[in-house]
Amino acid sequence: MTGLLQHSGYEKEKLQRVAVQLPCREVQAGMLLSLMGQPQQHCYPSVFIYGHRASGKSHVINVLMKELELPHATVSCVECVSVALLFEQVLLSLFGCEAASLLPRSPCLSDFVRVYRQQSSQSPAKQTRYIVMEKAELLRDADANLLPALLRLQELVEDNVTVILLSEIVWDKFRPNTGCFEPLLLHFPDYSKGELLQILSQDRHPSYSAEFYSSYINILLGVFYSVCRDLRELRHLAALNFSKFCEPVTAGKVTETDTHKLWKNIEPHLKKAMQTVYLREVSSLQWEQMQQMEENEAGALRGLSAHTHVELPYYSKFLLIAAYLASYNPARTDKRFFLKHHGKIKKTNFLKKNEKTSNHLLGPKPFHLDRLLAIFYSVVDSRVAPTASIFSQISSLVTLQLLAQVSHDDQLDAPKYKCAVSLDFISAISRTVNFDIVKYLYDFL
Repeated sequence: MTGLLQHSGYEKEKLQRVAVQLPCREVQAGMLLSLMGQPQQHCYPSVFIYGHRASGKSHVINVLMKELELPHATVSCVECVSVALLFEQVLLSLFGCEAASLLPRSPCLSDFVRVYRQQSSQSPAKQTRYIVMEKAELLRDADANLLPALLRLQELVEDNVTVILLSEIVWDKFRPNTGCFEPLLLHFPDYSKGELLQILSQDRHPSYSAEFYSSYINILLGVFYSVCRDLRELRHLAALNFSKFCEPVTAGKVTETDTHKLWKNIEPHLKKAMQTVYLREVSSLQWEQMQQMEENEAGALRGLSAHTHVELPYYSKFLLIAAYLASYNPARTDKRFFLKHHGKIKKTNFLKKNEKTSNHLLGPKPFHLDRLLAIFYSVVDSRVAPTASIFSQISSLVTLQLLAQVSHDDQLDAPKYKCAVSLDFISAISRTVNFDIVKYLYDFL
């Protein structure tokens, strides 16, 4: 549908290349081109594009900016953790490193406007400059004057510049109580089932026909479309399960056109994969190996079942491992397990002589925060600075109810916690980071 991308300000060849790269998003791309107007004309000061995750917002913008060769700066609000990084990234992309070096060490908004005005006067804009803000919802947590200033940046810097905000939430949740300049709104709807079929069918395997791969995608969507409409996740699932779908064809048992037998073969596999939608704790290679081992040894890997998986950052896994060790190991054993040069300790004195009950039967014991961090820095396989990110991940584990805080927040001493996960759960988490937790548990000596 290249007709939707016809625009007098751009070459037809470039618009055709854009249309080829934007399947099922020609309407939104055409509306965006209409809002942008001619390259040399002043565009609207700010545009707000919203839609669910993986609905093509960033992809459409990036393709338009690249193929139409528009001057732009793409800024991720996740990576720019401070306004200083945001201002530096914008100036670096639009004017070069010399302009970014003119900012003071801790720039404010007025410093950014001053430097921008200076650079734009030296190199006036021959066409509209664009500033693309990805994950713009994080701007709500920044300084109160940052978002209103970005919305009317064209007026502040007196330059032909347009700010494009990309977000997964609606504009009503952005609008400040004090009021601000209203941007133009553009909504990206979710892909329909037919559109997902069209997009995913383009990723076909070169060894098989397009009809065969399209029938596979149709079967996949028939199973997952009711629970998942995320294009990225569906693409991951399609690549993950295609080898299983091809097994009967590769073995010569059925032909590519025998859809019914292919469906019977893949159906139980897809239903099992449905339990791990959105969970990336197991990679594609690990998933295939796991399925092979399950076929050879029935029930051997039940510890890696789907109910024991949660989405955790890398260091949060080690924090949870450290919390489990602190809950089920006596404090006197920390020196033996985690100190390299602990001296000679007689095994007869170290082993539990008179203890008849396992610590796992007695349940988790509370521990102090400093003990948790000491074990964490001992078991993690890299040097980690005690930053605020580590402490925030501990709070996240408490929120997820994987850790239980047993002391009150208003206490003056260090808080106490207890680990609230099972041995099967922590064993599965440990395997994802190649950590043998059994070697560090007192009950298994």
